[in-house]
Amino acid sequence: MNGLPDARDHAAVKNTMQPEDTPELRELYAGFEREHLIPLWTQLGDLMPIHPRPKAVPHVWKWASLYPLARRSGDLVPVGRGGERRAIGLANPGLGGRAYVSPTLWAAIQFLGPKETAPEHRHSQNAFRFVVEGEGVWTVVNGDPVRMSRGDFLLTPGWHFHGHHNETDKPMAWIDGLDIPFSYQNDVGFFEFGSERVTDTATPRFSRGERLWCHPGLRPLSGLQNTVSSPISAYRWEHTDRALTEQLLLEDEGQPATLEQGHAAVRYVNPTTGGDVMPTIRAEFHRLRAGTRTPARRDVGSSVFQVFSGRGSVVLAGEETVLDVGDLFVVPSWVSWSLQAETSFDLFRFSDAPIMERLHFDRSHVEGRQG
Repeated sequence: MNGLPDARDHAAVKNTMQPEDTPELRELYAGFEREHLIPLWTQLGDLMPIHPRPKAVPHVWKWASLYPLARRSGDLVPVGRGGERRAIGLANPGLGGRAYVSPTLWAAIQFLGPKETAPEHRHSQNAFRFVVEGEGVWTVVNGDPVRMSRGDFLLTPGWHFHGHHNETDKPMAWIDGLDIPFSYQNDVGFFEFGSERVTDTATPRFSRGERLWCHPGLRPLSGLQNTVSSPISAYRWEHTDRALTEQLLLEDEGQPATLEQGHAAVRYVNPTTGGDVMPTIRAEFHRLRAGTRTPARRDVGSSVFQVFSGRGSVVLAGEETVLDVGDLFVVPSWVSWSLQAETSFDLFRFSDAPIMERLHFDRSHVEGRQG
């Protein structure tokens, strides 16, 4: 659904329902307080604003600052049962100190040192990993060892046992994304410890899920039932890169293959449904040619981006910030954003769009477009 709502603010509209302050009115309000009641006529502007007024704020985290802190935590903080993960959550400055990047999404840097193992557990929350640099770690999902390498997008759907093991002499860091705030707010979370280690410390080049599902245009007859989350455990960088490259090559040939001029984009999908990889999280990858600027847009719901390669900038609520490899930024609901590519510019994106669309709260406005 497109279109901007009425730009008037509640504060500009006189509230004719506010009565005069009298002893009787104060007694009425005291009665409301005793019975844990709040009248709508005093709350309308907060509960039903003319347009979304997110408490979350747009914010940029610089990889050059984050990674040294993650690495230092590797020197000082052990990985093991109880703490479970050396994961450092991105806390949105507008959300009161919680480790939430937005009201629905959680993002963190996870760091695993040489030869370390993060023990198995499972939880209701849906999770993924995205690797901006490095290799050497395998994540084991329900007993299936999955290689983690640069540019790979890896799934851990809700209630799947998972652990990580680093088989090299070098540390590795990546980003985690989960729907923790959404599940916490709605009281749907369960958690269960698994084994002290991961159940399979093998290091295959391709996971069993990839061997079964990752053949273009082909679906195994042994897996005809649809699944809530994608059965593909790893979406490999070589396929993502090739898909984006071909979009831009087709654009050069005059074919309408890109999202916008100079802007190629793909969405990771569940091959059993054609929909999103998990019920609460959408994941995409974007590539901009050097010099490309995307139109400013607003979307209901929140998104997080990480720069994978190149250099450019983002304009968030009118403020431009230069971005380098690894930098992350959050776009809260209905905050204006646009991208500018200085060089060829690659970005990974994840969002809560499946929640917004399933509940029919989705709405977008793109500058310069009608309807």
